[in-house]
Amino acid sequence: MKDLVYVSGHRNPDADSICSAISYAAFKNLTSSKKYVPIRLGEINAETKFILDYFNVQEPELMESIKLRVSDLECSTIPPLKPNISIAKAADYFEENGIGYSAVVDDENKLCGLLTASNLNKVYTDDLEENILFNSKTTIENIIETLNAKVQYINKEVKYFPGKIWIAAMRIQNIRKYTNPGDIVIIGDRDYVAETLIEKGVSLIILTGGALMSEDILKTAIEKGITVISTNCDSLLASRLLLLSIPISYVMATDNLVSFEADDLVKDIKNIMIKTRYRAFPIVDESNNVLGIISRYSLLSKDKKKLIQVDHNEYAQSIDGVEEAEIIEVIDHHRVADIQTSYPIFFRNEPVGSTSTIVAEMFLERGIDIDKPIAGLLMSGILSDTLLFKSPTCTSIDIDICRKLAALAGVEDINAYAFEMQKATTKLSDKSVDEIFNSDFKEFKIDKLRVGIGQMNTLDIDSFSKRKEEMLKYMGNKQKNEHFDILLLVLTDIIDEGSLFVATGMLEVVEEAFNVKIVDNEVYVPGILSRKKQIVPVLSKYLIED
Repeated sequence: MKDLVYVSGHRNPDADSICSAISYAAFKNLTSSKKYVPIRLGEINAETKFILDYFNVQEPELMESIKLRVSDLECSTIPPLKPNISIAKAADYFEENGIGYSAVVDDENKLCGLLTASNLNKVYTDDLEENILFNSKTTIENIIETLNAKVQYINKEVKYFPGKIWIAAMRIQNIRKYTNPGDIVIIGDRDYVAETLIEKGVSLIILTGGALMSEDILKTAIEKGITVISTNCDSLLASRLLLLSIPISYVMATDNLVSFEADDLVKDIKNIMIKTRYRAFPIVDESNNVLGIISRYSLLSKDKKKLIQVDHNEYAQSIDGVEEAEIIEVIDHHRVADIQTSYPIFFRNEPVGSTSTIVAEMFLERGIDIDKPIAGLLMSGILSDTLLFKSPTCTSIDIDICRKLAALAGVEDINAYAFEMQKATTKLSDKSVDEIFNSDFKEFKIDKLRVGIGQMNTLDIDSFSKRKEEMLKYMGNKQKNEHFDILLLVLTDIIDEGSLFVATGMLEVVEEAFNVKIVDNEVYVPGILSRKKQIVPVLSKYLIED
């Protein structure tokens, strides 16, 4: 995550927002060692889709929030353990991997327990059951592996050994007295003791010091169905190691397990972590498959997701959770708004018609070749945001750079290309009211008012009358539910160079600010093309001075 930086345009992205994000990410990848990934904060509109398809460029990944998630934390991806492995093997696994905890999964990789170093110590710190090997379902395979034992005979019909564990280091009469059928007994090289144990019907005899049972006595043991193994350990060590053959399923935690999913927000899991006795937490998917494991230590990471904002510098227009991200750059051509940082950042803001113009300037200033797809995107972003050079925001810089980009993109006739680009977006009858209103919607905080302005370029304003009632109902619901003071839809005809205002909320503010009369929630205002330069500044001037 330290070397990953997201490049994001604004919400409800228009062509310039998407084109500049993709292109600036490409620029940064050529000039920096970090990895820069363009993202989008909403569905692309028809104009942007036309541009991306025309130059065969993939649309950016959709990211709805930049808040820190479990998947962003450092977590252990060391494979989890299976419940039937021995405590000894688990301890070696912990030491080899430098860990103190592990998830435990069944044969289908489903979470079934959590094992910690303190769990492993239970066999020495807790009062143990007398029949612990049987109750813990300890297999002969675990015992042989842990004791590094040699097999003389295994009774395959006995799955688990039912008796108590003890060392036969006493007088023979006491051995006879205290031995019960099914016991697990550790002895040295003492055949007469082995004979007594066989008579008493023990289930497992463990010979120590590398001793082997004689053939005659072993034959009797086999007839009685008694398993016999031999280890090089002495009796004391064998007794201690035998407890480590117990499967981890006997000591692992299973009650009230706390696990998280990769998509969980870090801020939501912090309190849960603090309130539990566990220090490690499995990460699972929706089917309870284990993906990894995190510890409380993971929360100490101060890393934030890194973000470059293009074509905006307002919290209301940025990605959800932006306050939790580390903004490292801003590239924009709008007014300087309310984005704040606690440290200096690279901030480039120019009074030009498009953010794509600024990005193209940066390529040219560094002498970096612009390949055909990126040149095509930057050219298209300029054409879109300057309304084919007709917007009052358009400058000679925009026009000059756009023509250079067209040559690099292999576009011989800019006007013909721009017309095709506009045709892809301007037919209102093909779009829902949601698409019309939100294709390029931005929210503004002006004085104490919350203002939302959606803008769409069209050659088909006259057809809007058929959709007006539906649109006003949509805007009325949005205004009420999202607590806007003013909602304004601006349908801009770039040929006739004027815009139809459709407004809900405080209509008097719009009327007085633009010196117009709104009838039935609408008014046509000639000469208005730019939201950035002709609408927001007028509303701001009126409201602030008022």
